[in-house]
Amino acid sequence: MEFKSINQLKSLLDENKISVKEIAQTYIKKIKEKKDLNIFIYFDEDKINDQVKEIEKLPNNKKLKGIPIAVKDLFCTKNMPTTAASKILENFNPTYESFVTQKLINEGSLFVGKTNLDEFAMGSATNTSYFGNTINPLSNKDTPLAPGGSSGGSAAAVAADLCLGSTGTDTGGSIRQPASFCGVVGIKPTYGLCSRWGIAAFASSLDQAGIFSKNVTDASILLEEIAGYDERDSTSSNVSIPNYSKQLNSDLNGKTIGIPKEYTVDGISDEINAVWDDAIKSLEKKGAVIKYISLPHTKYALPTYYIIAPAEASSNLARYDGVKYGFRADEAKSLDEMYEMTRSEGFGKEVKRRILIGTYVLSAGYYDAYYLKAQKVRKLIANDFIEKFKECDLILTPTAPSAAFPLNEKQDDPIKMYLNDVFTVPASLAGIPGISIPYGKDKSGLPLGIQLLGKHFDEQEIFNAAFALEKDYE
Repeated sequence: MEFKSINQLKSLLDENKISVKEIAQTYIKKIKEKKDLNIFIYFDEDKINDQVKEIEKLPNNKKLKGIPIAVKDLFCTKNMPTTAASKILENFNPTYESFVTQKLINEGSLFVGKTNLDEFAMGSATNTSYFGNTINPLSNKDTPLAPGGSSGGSAAAVAADLCLGSTGTDTGGSIRQPASFCGVVGIKPTYGLCSRWGIAAFASSLDQAGIFSKNVTDASILLEEIAGYDERDSTSSNVSIPNYSKQLNSDLNGKTIGIPKEYTVDGISDEINAVWDDAIKSLEKKGAVIKYISLPHTKYALPTYYIIAPAEASSNLARYDGVKYGFRADEAKSLDEMYEMTRSEGFGKEVKRRILIGTYVLSAGYYDAYYLKAQKVRKLIANDFIEKFKECDLILTPTAPSAAFPLNEKQDDPIKMYLNDVFTVPASLAGIPGISIPYGKDKSGLPLGIQLLGKHFDEQEIFNAAFALEKDYE
């Protein structure tokens, strides 16, 4: 049995045509059947059934009652382990819920498990996880494909129909790129719209919780529920949250869509350009005005990101030392040795690489040359968007430079892996919202995504445009 949308399943529940228990059994069966994809780090049938008993007691007006949701294993969950896909947190059981997961629980969500990710969200293929690679459900038998990253498990869970929605985090593209690779919808909200409290930190000035779903309407429903002000998060914005799903419309008459010339880069496939062009033409037919624009500092986005993000990571990950919780090396003979061995054995290669880069750019003699300069460039990138949004309502770009690639294709070349974020990083540095929706396929039949970017806290605008474009493929 396949459920196509949250509203469809909610209607069946409201009409007593299906029970929460039956929903749970349906998805338990599906997850077991597709366990070889290694989508879930944590899956416990008994825990799901325990949730069912509690959810059944809730009134039907709970917006997400019985809706199966997968949770990226970066969000703290009180009754489930939280590992960040790292050995160093292998046995960590939080005593509290993250802001986002608590809000989903409050509305009756059914958590089906914790999804795999790149260790501490550092990666673009879900291939740095201590718990092994996640395989893209769209792979053929001969060639396992990467689901993207870092939220590859969450994107794959939706694509494999193991849930109706999932949580992810986006630091430099970690929702939008896997959404493109797996052929699902993925939204990174404005920085500060969703509280970061209870999410294992990678780069605090960039990390933002978001959503994967089968369609734009479901994404809008779920974002309504996880957004909101939280006084425990100093970066949380106290803004009113619109009823995105109720205000969805496909009227683009008079809307101006910016097309940045800097997103036409060397190495992008003709198929990506063709899909981008198709979306431009479709927007024109729907009444939008197309305006070609320049975001001149975009070319500096990747190096800027890969200075700032590792710098913040080196600071955030200093707390993992084996003293209070998590993995601790057994054979250390002194406190210093315990710190060194715990961190050496507990972190994977990519995490250690980024910690070292971050420590270097923050060190005496290099702080001004690298980190401070990167922060100044970040401001220039953000200003580019602010200025162009005076002329445009939205900006349209490709999501990723290619379709999903073979699982281990770029594993030994971190630079090639980092280039997967070339279209997503600028929006992250600027803190603006972005959504990726599937819009066409390559010659192998793999999905290709397009990205819509909007003004700060103007998620409604990008939802509406995505909703309009989505109708092309209904």
